[in-house]
Amino acid sequence: MPDLNNRADLKLSPDHALTDEQQQLVDRIEAFCLKNEGDRPGAVFVLQGAAGTGKSIVMNSAFARVRQRAAAKDGNALSGQSMVFLVNHPEMIKLYRRIAEGVPCLRKRDYERPTSFINQARKTGQKTDIVFIDEAHLLLSRRDAYNRFLQDNQLEEILRISRIVVMVFDPCQVLKFKSFWDEAALRRILGGRHVEVEHLTRQFRMQAHADVIGWIDAFCHQRLLPLPAPQPFDFQIFEDAQALYDAIRAHEAELGLCRMVATYDYPYVLDGQDHFITEGRFHLRWDRSLPQERLPWAERPDTIDEVGSVYTVQGFDLNYIGLILGPSVDYDPEIDKIILHTACYQDSAAFAGQSAVENPAAAKEQIMLNALNVLMTRPVRGLYIYASRPALHQRLKVLWQQRSAL
Repeated sequence: MPDLNNRADLKLSPDHALTDEQQQLVDRIEAFCLKNEGDRPGAVFVLQGAAGTGKSIVMNSAFARVRQRAAAKDGNALSGQSMVFLVNHPEMIKLYRRIAEGVPCLRKRDYERPTSFINQARKTGQKTDIVFIDEAHLLLSRRDAYNRFLQDNQLEEILRISRIVVMVFDPCQVLKFKSFWDEAALRRILGGRHVEVEHLTRQFRMQAHADVIGWIDAFCHQRLLPLPAPQPFDFQIFEDAQALYDAIRAHEAELGLCRMVATYDYPYVLDGQDHFITEGRFHLRWDRSLPQERLPWAERPDTIDEVGSVYTVQGFDLNYIGLILGPSVDYDPEIDKIILHTACYQDSAAFAGQSAVENPAAAKEQIMLNALNVLMTRPVRGLYIYASRPALHQRLKVLWQQRSAL
């Protein structure tokens, strides 16, 4: 029977049941907005935590709570306050607007892209009382004329035109030079403002033991550990990409929400044509760009016949992920370390504007490692991995044989 409980529109809905910890955090965000309700500008609440720790459900639930109080005509402290929820991710904004259709206190127009919000505010001169920002690490940290952002930094612009900001920030999910953030840069921008920070640590997405989370974290720091012990979370290494895909298709037929993804190591351009990933017997097209689709890529049934990128799955939960580690991800047996070939990374947009980045070589590798972290932390029930590079392929094979012998 399909397991659609992990559909993002259900898990991120304000109607979704929260844990006691999450409920307390929603209460704290509401209290933060009330405490800074007067004329005191520049108050910022920062929510941090690794992928899968429940940041987005807390944000959307808190926004719905504050939005409901603002809409009420009962004279409460937030009554009549203006507010907006920003997210710089086209797949996620589809999701939030669809959720809003079923929640009485929310409206689709409450959710906006940062550039549209900033440009409209500059045109009208109006300020917004309370701004929520999900995935603030995706905000542009420099001018981007192609996307009609003509200022220097989106967070600085948002702070200028708002009184209270509540934001999620995870530097491990930065994927492009034009959105290149770290905690030091964030501190500089927030300097002089009243700031409160909350860290979420409990993993809600991956139903896995700590050794799985530890293995992924080590891999994304270029260390290759022994494979996690057998457990309910289904972690497997595959020698054949087609066999991996066949297994993912079988899980899709049983559970739904199972998808193929790959590192951005295979040519792909937006020219209206299909572009394919080939690994031995495996031959499947990259995800098609269909911005008009109402459902996000991760939740459309037809996308079982495609390979998703980091951009199509960031922010979403899936039951199973089949991950192809392409030519940019390798292993050096002499130093027992994961190594990266930045020249093989095909996401040219990610590295655009490197002249403005300190130590661009190191920054490129960090972006690639961040992308690996996003891809590996999407699944709830199981992660299947195939490696393209011979050295990494062989090392994972040996580790898999060692684990299978236990």
